[in-house]
Amino acid sequence: MPRSKDKDARLRIARESIPFIVVPTLLGIAALLFGFWYLSILFAIIVIFMAYFFRDPKRVPPSDPNLVVAPADGRVTRVAPTTLVNNAPATLVSIFLSPFDVHINRAPIAGRVLDISYSRGRFLMATNENASSVNEQNALVIQGEKATVVCKQIAGILARRIVCWTRKGDNLALGERFGMIKFSSRTDVILPANVTVTVKEGSRVCGGVTIIGQIA
Repeated sequence: MPRSKDKDARLRIARESIPFIVVPTLLGIAALLFGFWYLSILFAIIVIFMAYFFRDPKRVPPSDPNLVVAPADGRVTRVAPTTLVNNAPATLVSIFLSPFDVHINRAPIAGRVLDISYSRGRFLMATNENASSVNEQNALVIQGEKATVVCKQIAGILARRIVCWTRKGDNLALGERFGMIKFSSRTDVILPANVTVTVKEGSRVCGGVTIIGQIA
């Protein structure tokens, strides 16, 4: 299996944060120069929040290749039966990311990216059950040694930008970064029947670290 690019990573901020940090910083400096100190304080708060939102902490995934990890930080809002494209039975695990969660997406299993499909759509609340089928989203099919999973980046009511750093044919290590969703959003993972789901609705999970399933 591929070696994780995260192995020597340190706490950092995602590069997508640059315009969100630079613009309010410049506006804050301009406001201060013109004597609008209260506006400069507001812009400083915005800069701090953006740096916090775009944080990209180091994560060390488990070493067992038969484990499935959470693809994102957040709260599990749904664990329900579903089907794969070939109508094979599967389990859907949905994770809601609030604006205060880390928004980096990570590979739930180690494997090769068989397909990536982006679909335009609506921007319902990420907790809405219909969001998985009608919202703007980006779906990755990842084929591992023993299981093939589908991982969906789903835009929410605030999110308007889905970022995917990987490409079709790439190999991902367990817990490796593959993208992010800007602002509150949802990440779904569809697990085949040979994966025993170990997470429950309402649980808090940590992307790349929390175990959500065991591959038989």
